[in-house]
Formats: sequence, structure tokens, C-alpha cells
Amino acid sequence: MSYTRDADVLENNKAATLPDDRARGNDKTRVQFDLPPRAMKILAELKDKTDASSYAEVFKNALKLYDGIITEVEKGNQFLMRDASGKTTEFKMFF
Repeated sequence: MSYTRDADVLENNKAATLPDDRARGNDKTRVQFDLPPRAMKILAELKDKTDASSYAEVFKNALKLYDGIITEVEKGNQFLMRDASGKTTEFKMFF
């Protein structure tokens, strides 16, 4: 499985219809979705813990992290954690 960047998708798909924001020259796309209460609580807690200025900032940072982890796993690398006692274990991903 290969993950591509947004710019790659647009470059490779010239026939794609651009959302209104991009048609106006704004290189952003608005995304709207519903979250269940538990996910919203986690989002709010992450915003507070990370001093993010917005929920969008939390999502952007989470997306970068997720992309980085998947990229490394695709290369055959492992994601390891070290606990307070120094013991190292593999973090089991769900993909």
C-alpha cells in the first residue's frame, strides 16, 4: 500500500474537479465531519495537552504523525516504546 501526498494526487489527476477553495486560488480544502462524543473528548484533550491553537491544528499534526509512522512501517521498520523502567517493547499498530 502506498500513501500519496495531496499535491501528487492533483498533479496526477488533471481531470479532477477542484473544490471551490482551490478554484479561487486557495491551496486548502475544507473538510467537515461528525465525531462521536468520545472522539470529540479526545480531540479536546489533545488540543489542551499540546497547546494547539485549533482542532484543525491537532488533526494536521496527527495526520503528519500517522503518515510518518505508516511510511516507516511500510519500509519494514518497527515503532518501539521504552517505559519508565527502561524496558523496550514494540508498539502494535492496527494496520
